Amino acid sequence: MIVLLAVAGAWSPTAHADNLLVNRVQQEQGMDLPARGMSMDQVEKKYGAPQRKLSPRGGDTAKHPVINRWDYSNFIVYFEKSHVVHAVLNTPAGNNTNPASVN
Repeated sequence: MIVLLAVAGAWSPTAHADNLLVNRVQQEQGMDLPARGMSMDQVEKKYGAPQRKLSPRGGDTAKHPVINRWDYSNFIVYFEKSHVVHAVLNTPAGNNTNPASVN
């Protein structure tokens, strides 16, 4: 019975999602993505102009700093104020495909 449960757990949607996340992280590590701390000017100089710059969000309190998002064809860059805090592959997961629909 324990073996059956272990096998069933290996094929669960959660296990599949974990594998996808691991694969995504490994792929990101092999790419030349903007590094944490780079300024907006440095990112634009190295990677060119983004395809789209979304409207800034947040900034209403010190606990909610202004967050900017720039979309490139292969990756997305998130800035806190004017410095990179994270860069991720642009995949059709989550809200990466249509951020305008998110309030």
